[in-house]
Amino acid sequence: MAEAGHAAAPRSHGLTVAELERIRQRVRPRLETRDARSPGSAAATREVLVCAGGGCLSCHAERTAVALEREIEARGLAGRARVVRVGCMGLCDAGPLVLVTPDGTYYEQVDEERARRIVDEHLGRGEVVRDIELCRVGADGIERRSAEVPFFARQVKIALRNCGRIAPCDLDEYVAADGYRALARVLDEWSPEHVLDQLKRSGLRGRGGAGFPAGLKWQFVRDAPGDEKYVVCNADEGDPGAFMDRSLLEGDPFSVIEGMTIAGRVIGARKGYVYVRAEYPLAIERLECALSTAREHGLLGPRILGRSFEFDVEIRIGAGAFVCGEETALMHSIEGRRGMPRPRPPFPAQQGLWGRPTLLNNVETWANVPPILLHGADWYASIGTPRSKGTKVFALAGDVRNTGLVEVPMGITLREVVDELGGGIRGGNTFKAAQSGGPSGGCIPAAAADVPIDYESLQQLGAIMGSGGLIIMDQRSCMVALARFFLEFLADESCGKCPPCRIGTRVMLNLLERITSGAAESGDIELLRTLAEHIQATSLCGLGQTAPNAVLSTLAHFGDEYAAHVEQRRCPARSCRPLLTYTIVADRCNGCTQCAQACPADAIHGERKAVHVIDQQACIHCGACLDVCPSDAVHVE
Repeated sequence: MAEAGHAAAPRSHGLTVAELERIRQRVRPRLETRDARSPGSAAATREVLVCAGGGCLSCHAERTAVALEREIEARGLAGRARVVRVGCMGLCDAGPLVLVTPDGTYYEQVDEERARRIVDEHLGRGEVVRDIELCRVGADGIERRSAEVPFFARQVKIALRNCGRIAPCDLDEYVAADGYRALARVLDEWSPEHVLDQLKRSGLRGRGGAGFPAGLKWQFVRDAPGDEKYVVCNADEGDPGAFMDRSLLEGDPFSVIEGMTIAGRVIGARKGYVYVRAEYPLAIERLECALSTAREHGLLGPRILGRSFEFDVEIRIGAGAFVCGEETALMHSIEGRRGMPRPRPPFPAQQGLWGRPTLLNNVETWANVPPILLHGADWYASIGTPRSKGTKVFALAGDVRNTGLVEVPMGITLREVVDELGGGIRGGNTFKAAQSGGPSGGCIPAAAADVPIDYESLQQLGAIMGSGGLIIMDQRSCMVALARFFLEFLADESCGKCPPCRIGTRVMLNLLERITSGAAESGDIELLRTLAEHIQATSLCGLGQTAPNAVLSTLAHFGDEYAAHVEQRRCPARSCRPLLTYTIVADRCNGCTQCAQACPADAIHGERKAVHVIDQQACIHCGACLDVCPSDAVHVE
């Protein structure tokens, strides 16, 4: 069947359970060799895994893969080494990433020249190319190389178990990684009641944001009356900077398809839909490839695995409306209507797509289903905290040294994420806060960095887990400006159906713009708080109900910054330029006139080689003088 990196060849008949097992036994040694991570290991055939996730492809990873293939061929190593394009490896800021197996050596920022050196020195002479090998110095000051880097070592991968490990559209490799074992047992051994019991006892909660118990939701849909039911995957993922679901679809689409197929069997559905945004062309391409391959091999369609069970999945492409992440708006969009939410109840479990009972989970939730069923509820429930079980995938971004995709156990502390996986704050700056849950989430102050990351702890801090966006900020970030940024996004994305969200978010945004521009009036902070609480309590859907979170959480934890903006017309983080005062330090000014030439308001005066002065009445606080001054003479207060 398929070679690594290629879709499995079509068959004249659907696969059987016995044939799946033969594929598994034949291909599994290949994956076991990849997983060895043994320095100095020798193997008959080395594999060079190239990250072909969206982040690395944007850094020309395909050129890297082609260069590796070309060099391997040119040096006569084709029988001893091969290149495999895999999904996201996680450490996006180091891309393109390359992993040489079985010794487990990672290389970072591999361009065509570095690819040549890897083939020449590592594959040809067996010598690790030390100056381009991935290494990181952690917060403890210790340098670690390759797989010992805490970014990799501290992760527990369940949803991401195959990302960066297998070729995304290679059915053989997915099967070898225990793919479709759970579905086979659901069809032949396990009753729907057993599956539901396992999901409930595992403690799996929906990973799309709300954290509703997955097993309970499945039970509701199974128990709902009706002969026609639907299974839906929410891959809309509208949070700015979030790429968890995208990376899963790009790196392991079969796991999502298998999870949905299992659900179809359990709840009695014959049809499923994946709702994915149009901005994810690579995810759509690989999902289409996986769906086509599954159909060709009898893993979708009529008589799956030769059994009397029919199920198929279609893709629906969304136009990128943030509100379509809300389940009722998403289903309206699938139906061909404008994506707007409706009141609940009735809930989708009773009346969803076309008025039929519908089971809707997000990408990460679906990817967790097969391993939970294979390893058992107790295994999954042993990971995490008493009320938040398992792991969570985060898109780690912001002012940390290591940015990318991570999967960690529930209950890990924010400090561990920042210092160990993130490698600490860049540039020797100070950790100030983290934004969890995207625009609908809230801010966690550095003072709470040792609180476990789980649903309950974050809620107590005024934040939410959300779908998994995690932005780390240092002392240069203004919390008021951050709240304004997220509220501007949410006000633009409001569907306009309910007045509290349509009007209220705009009024809140206007207040924040006044505060950050120095035009605030006494009482604006209390008015902002009151508006936020009313919008939170009266909005129709989750977008409006969570829109004030960023404001309320920053008011709770950084109220002094709001007070400084309003009462002192000052931004403590020196971020809000209208509130900054620019002056020129006389003994540093060399009279080069660059500041005067850059000033768009002609507010800077002085002769060449003489000290310059800024007219505070004419200054528009744009910062152009600060940007161009070569002698660090412009002072900001």
